Amino acid sequence: MILVFGETGQVAQELKRRLPDATFLSRTHADLSDPAACAAAIRDSDATAVINAAAWTAVDKAETEEAAATVVNGDAPAAMARACAEKGIPFIHISTDYVFDGSGTAPWTPSDATGPIGAYGRSKLAGEQGVQAAGGTFAILRTSWVFSAHGNNFVKTMLRLAERGKVSVVEDQIGGPTAAADIADTCIAMAKALQDDPSKSGIYHLSGGPDVSWADFASAIFDGAGLTTEVEYIPTSGYPTLGKRPANSRMDCSDLAVFGLSRPDWRLGLKDVLTELGAGK
Repeated sequence: MILVFGETGQVAQELKRRLPDATFLSRTHADLSDPAACAAAIRDSDATAVINAAAWTAVDKAETEEAAATVVNGDAPAAMARACAEKGIPFIHISTDYVFDGSGTAPWTPSDATGPIGAYGRSKLAGEQGVQAAGGTFAILRTSWVFSAHGNNFVKTMLRLAERGKVSVVEDQIGGPTAAADIADTCIAMAKALQDDPSKSGIYHLSGGPDVSWADFASAIFDGAGLTTEVEYIPTSGYPTLGKRPANSRMDCSDLAVFGLSRPDWRLGLKDVLTELGAGK
């Protein structure tokens, strides 16, 4: 039995579709602001693997509430990983491109030096470090620009703003949009593989290809939805936010081959999401 932390988030929703027999823990049953309770939920379960699909994802809010974000994104995953290590079961943890400083233009590899430029990234890096220090079987899956038909995400925001006729979107942040469905599939594959071969433990990257700017992604969304909304390409300075965003979120996903996987095409994922939302042309 796979135990999943998270129930309503984008990845958790996709995991639900694929794992009808899994146990999903909502915030009511396991609040990540209480790491000890999360660890206890694992110890008291019959889980053969654990996937953490819950997190503090409010990037800007983390800037003013970093301590709280660090408990959720740092302390809780560390506690989960220690509980999994005690039980001898794999722990799959979803992380982010925000652990890097966003410099340069080369795709980030799992072994590159980290250097988060904001509170959210620091909180997620704390989680990575805690998971690795637990000493168990684990996979940390760094991903980026997550989208789906569920919850709040860039695709749904663009569709909501489309009626304006023109939308201004940042053109100098480059990365890979990633369908939550692809993340869910990867987490499941990792959990199964690590049960058979713990030596595959490590940090991996998953982002959709090809790399694009947010503005390019917006254009693809409108085109896929058959909308004529104009995209105005603007610099990051034209859209200030409290939390800094990495300029370079390109990720080297070649290590996924360890699990027999390859980088997914986000354009296929986008087509599926638009169809599910009733917005596909």
